[in-house]
Order: sequence, then C-alpha cells, then structure tokens
Amino acid sequence: MAISSTTVLTGPAGRPSANITILGSTGSIGKSTLEVIALHLDYRVFALTANSNVQTMVEQCLRFQPRFAVMVNDQAAKQLAVELHKAGCSTTVLSGEQALVEVATHPEADTVMAAIVGSAGLPPTLAAVEHSKKVLLANKEALVMAGELFMRTLAESDAVLLPIDSEHNAVFQCLPPESRLAGGDIRGQGVRKVILTASGGPFRTLPIEQFGDVTPEQACRHPNWEMGRKISVDSATMMNKGLEVIEACFLFGVGPEHVEVLIHPQSIVHSMVEYMDGSVIAQLGSPDMRIPIAYSLAWPERINSGASFLDLTRQADLQFFAPDLERFPCLRLGMEAAAKGGTAPTILNAANEVAVESFLSGNISFKDIPAIIAAVLAQMTCDNADSIDIIRQADEQARAAARRIITETELGNGLSAPTGLKQ
Repeated sequence: MAISSTTVLTGPAGRPSANITILGSTGSIGKSTLEVIALHLDYRVFALTANSNVQTMVEQCLRFQPRFAVMVNDQAAKQLAVELHKAGCSTTVLSGEQALVEVATHPEADTVMAAIVGSAGLPPTLAAVEHSKKVLLANKEALVMAGELFMRTLAESDAVLLPIDSEHNAVFQCLPPESRLAGGDIRGQGVRKVILTASGGPFRTLPIEQFGDVTPEQACRHPNWEMGRKISVDSATMMNKGLEVIEACFLFGVGPEHVEVLIHPQSIVHSMVEYMDGSVIAQLGSPDMRIPIAYSLAWPERINSGASFLDLTRQADLQFFAPDLERFPCLRLGMEAAAKGGTAPTILNAANEVAVESFLSGNISFKDIPAIIAAVLAQMTCDNADSIDIIRQADEQARAAARRIITETELGNGLSAPTGLKQ
C-alpha cells in the first residue's frame, strides 16, 4: 500500500518490530532508545552506529550484542574491532558512511531509529524509507534538507514513518486516527492548526544586549532537557523550533500559516492540535525523550518507557507566551524558509550547522549565529529541491558561504543584524 505525499505513516499495524538498527547510538536519543529496549525482551538490537565514540560503543556492544556495529571513522572502527575481539564479543565491525546505509537497509532490520545529528543522517534515513522500513525519525535534517524528496520517496514505498521529536510525536498523538493513516491535508479532518510548544531555552529572559557574552557552556545548559551540544545550541537560539516548523509542514501536509509556535517554559505540554470547533487537544508528559521513543517503538500499542509519571499537582503553573522574534531571529528565519520552500530550508540548515560548530569552537559569538545564517540566505538563490544532487549542491554551497562569512568576521569585518531571505 503506497503512502500519499502528506502521510505521516502507513503500513501494517500492531506488531512491535524485533530487529532494530540505531543510527547514532552513542548520542542522547540513541542512548534513550537503548534504555527503552532494555526494558522489553521483544526487541533485539540488530545494529548500532556512531561516528567515533569507541568507548561508549564498546559498552553498548557488550551489553546488547548487536550483529553489526558501524563506526564512520575508519580509525575508530579499527580500535573498536580490537576492543571487541579482546572482550570476546562476536559483533561484526563495519566502517564508513556506506556502512550506515547497509545496516539501515539490511533485510533483517525491521525498524530504524534515525538519530544521527546533522546532514550526515540523510542518506541512511532516506535509504531506510526506500527499503520500506519502520523509520523512527529523530533526525531533523532528513525533512529540513530534503522534505519534498523524502515525502515523495515515502509515498512510493511501504515504509512506516513515526516522528520522534517530542513536539511532532505529540501532534501525531493528538490527530484523528483517520488522518494518521489516510493522509492528505489534516485540515480536511477538522484541524485548524498545529501548535508547537517551545521551552524558550536557557536565554528566554536574558537581556538581548548580553547575548554577545554567552558562552558555549551556558548555551548547552538547557533548563529542562538533556541533549547533545549542537541540539542544545539550536534550542538556545530557537533554531530548533524553526526547523520543527519546516518538519511539521511536511509531516502533516500543512503550510506554515497553519503552524503556530508558543513558548511554554515548563515543557509539560509537548504540543497541541486546534480543531475547527474550538477544541484544543494537547499531549502532556514529563520532559523525557523515552516517552515518544517508547510510543513509536510499540505503535499502535503502548509500553513502559521507564520515564517518571507526570504529577500535575506538583506543577505550580503552566505558562504560554508568544515568541519574541527579535530575541530569537533564528525562529523567524526558519518560518521564512518554510514559506519559501525549495532549497531554502537546505541552505538554512547548512548555514546553521556551520555557524553552531564555529560558536562551539569559540570562533564566533552567540549573537553571530543568526547573522551568519541570514547573510548566507541573502546571498544564495533558492531552487526547486527536485533531486538529491540539487540538495547536496545547495548544502555544499551554503556551507562554503557560511565559512567564508565566518572567516571575514574573524578578520574583523563584522556582521550586520539578521535580515531575511533573498527574494
């Protein structure tokens, strides 16, 4: 059964998949996935992958005994093979980016957790969809970079797609069952809009004039969630919410005008769906990624996630605010890219990855991040994102432009305030 271009998921329901490939097992989502799997004997880890974190991969292989372990870094793969051999572990070690695709598409892999951060996660995730796997999508960039291509590939396969981001997973849970399965514009099911919540990150109330003094350590200190460094910075700039607006448009078949963002500092309401009759359905839970992971692993059933249960009597207040787009220009840039379409989201994502990496390395300031992204968007022309080659070209050109701007900034030429997309 094929899936329409706006379908979130389809395919046979009911039976949990037994063999799981985790792309990015040493990251925060990968670790949380393994914690959930450890609670249930029905799930078997088929393959684990990472870039270069040998120590954590050794620990994971010894505990879960996967058939394959992939290290993208060749030297790390050699070291892992030696360590596992010493420990008497029979896991086969593979290396390189192509090996990610191999374990994501292997006939014995039923489910693929796509949790590689950044553009590196696109090829294996897209390949898993092409091979009709059950794909648990935690990699934002697969949809942000190549949303049109990704959803078209989904429509041509028998893949099952479930969003892992807490916000999109919450929206999915709040939608009518028929819209999850049948596809099409969810407004046809009486939906007026999708409401994504955002914590506001660690700098929700910090005076804007102090943004230039923010350190990487401060930006990575999220008040509610434990995440990797890149994602933590995206939360601090609210670029993560801009990317999520783009994702929501593709996942749920709506335009950006039907996606609203609200600041919700408590991170208890993970997202909402507003209906034409005035009803608003919300999904609540503790801020723990094991909840959406467990939901997606077992869908349409529910299993124990290991997360603590929500006690609303201990919540003094649930607050909601409209986002300040002057404070968080990255959110505005994300919304504009969603409206522009084509390769605009690809350019946005590439420039952001380069800028965040440069900030974490101490080469630019926190307030430079949106300025660099805006400068790249203003320089480049957006094309139709019709093929992976066009997407890769836009990605490479945007990265080169961002690095050039950063070099000029380091030389003291400075950056102007963020503006917007090239028209």
